[in-house]
Amino acid sequence: MEMFDLSLIWALIIGFGIMMYVLMDGFDLGLGILFPFAPDEDARDVMMNSVAPVWDGNETWLVLGGAGLLAAFPLVYSVFLPALYIGVFLMLAGLVFRGVAFELRFKSRRDRRNRRMWNRAFSWGSAIAAFAQGAVVGKYIQGFETQNGVFVGGAFDWLTPFSILTGIGIMIGYALLGTTWLILKSEGYIQAWAYKLTPPLLVAVLVIFAIISIWTPLVNPLVWDRWFGIIGIIWILPALTLLCMFVVYWSVKRRRELMPFMATLGMFLFTYLGLVVSKWPMIVPPDYTIWDAASAPESQLFLLIGVLFVLPFVLGYTFWSYWVFRGKVRVGEGYH
Repeated sequence: MEMFDLSLIWALIIGFGIMMYVLMDGFDLGLGILFPFAPDEDARDVMMNSVAPVWDGNETWLVLGGAGLLAAFPLVYSVFLPALYIGVFLMLAGLVFRGVAFELRFKSRRDRRNRRMWNRAFSWGSAIAAFAQGAVVGKYIQGFETQNGVFVGGAFDWLTPFSILTGIGIMIGYALLGTTWLILKSEGYIQAWAYKLTPPLLVAVLVIFAIISIWTPLVNPLVWDRWFGIIGIIWILPALTLLCMFVVYWSVKRRRELMPFMATLGMFLFTYLGLVVSKWPMIVPPDYTIWDAASAPESQLFLLIGVLFVLPFVLGYTFWSYWVFRGKVRVGEGYH
């Protein structure tokens, strides 16, 4: 008999990694989505410089979550890759375009044509990556058609009206994270523009949140049972999400700087926890739990030792990078 449930430990580690990626890379993607609407090139410089020192570190969490899934829950890969191949490919392609744009845009200061091209690469890459992430989440909520642990659906099954809505919702939510991050990191007319844009984005997020909350129990019987079969603590999570939305609105009206961003992070955190609680312990819905999808205990234990060694360094690096590059980003100043 095992002293520790290794599958549960790995589920918590991977869940933590995914949560950290969403919280830390969401505002990064959101700034890219907002890029075409920025007041001018100076504003775009500030937007990009505000995340240039940390964006690659943010994506470390995506690598951790993906590698952990492959090592600890191989059944997830055998189902998710064929089911979500196109969506995952679009997400990774978008992230690649963004990464290239970070460097080459700053090297094209004197070439306006190339600069516009890399502006578009940064914006489209961010939008496509964000939409693909949301659509993949939507398909996860709906579940996968499997037989004997093998996906038997089509290549475009991931793209449904529900997953399109969740994709758009993630894009708008990331854009909201982007404006609140910009409130924190900028000043002057750029900060005023971010303040002005935040309330309409918040209303759009609220509308889509309401639609998805109503629609989700209808597309998945497990979620229906969780939300309506047992009336209890689960309802605290959407209530806390709504509270965070109110705090965003209140703090923006009073021209707070840190509070809007922290409250928006809270919105994503409680929404994410609501999704986890709604689906637990299913990792490949609707048929397979974390224990069904787990690799051999010996493999999980061996890999766990390595992850527990690496994780403190990743956390330390993340904290240190944000601490070193804290404060305002001003026009003409920045990482590049």
